[in-house]
Amino acid sequence: MIFDEILLDDIDEEIDMSENYTPLPYFLTIKESNIDGLGLFAKENIDRGVDLGVSHVHHHKFLNGYIRTALGGFVNHSEEPNCKLIDNKTEMNLYTLKDIKSGEELTLKYKLYNPVEIIDER
Repeated sequence: MIFDEILLDDIDEEIDMSENYTPLPYFLTIKESNIDGLGLFAKENIDRGVDLGVSHVHHHKFLNGYIRTALGGFVNHSEEPNCKLIDNKTEMNLYTLKDIKSGEELTLKYKLYNPVEIIDER
């Protein structure tokens, strides 16, 4: 069964997405980063250990086996990160490792990919 069909078949009522869906928690924003391009920033203080939400959804048809959400797509790398990923088998959630101050960029320690692994072997 197609992923969209599963989601739509489980909904018995019409949902107004403008009221229910937000790509980021209300206390985060995306803006220009001193690290690289755009980054994820706190709009208010965030305590250590907070689950910020789903950053990646596992799916076998995508590079590295996952799809990034807005939360996962804009978090930049740091050797001294203030966030970490927790893998829950079907998705990964972004958690704060320490208290984060308003205006501070959220970061992870990660490797992007191994270029050899993305060669199409058809």
